[in-house]
Amino acid sequence: QVQLVESGGGLVQAGGSLRLSCAASGRTFSRYIMGWFRQAPGKEREFVAAISWSGNNTYYADSVKGRFTISRDNAKNTVYLQMNSLKPEDTGVYYCAARGSIQADFGSWGQGTQVTVSS
Repeated sequence: QVQLVESGGGLVQAGGSLRLSCAASGRTFSRYIMGWFRQAPGKEREFVAAISWSGNNTYYADSVKGRFTISRDNAKNTVYLQMNSLKPEDTGVYYCAARGSIQADFGSWGQGTQVTVSS
């Protein structure tokens, strides 16, 4: 498994931007599909975005398409989530996760970083 540490969360006004980072340990980072999830207060955790091993393929929840961008730098063992045009409903704890293959579950998770968007 890989260890994940998120950073970059904070408080921002609606319409603003934040960039989350997720640093991974281990030398096999480039073999993992990486994803971002979020959990709002009182709600279940939901998928936000994912990126393939190479970075050539990305996937987004409909609620964030056109506003969020996931990317990765395999040389730095880091995956990013650029969040623009933030809305109050984007508020929540954002988690980074890794999966070894399409068939596998996301088995490695970070501790999460809080994002709060004020109206």
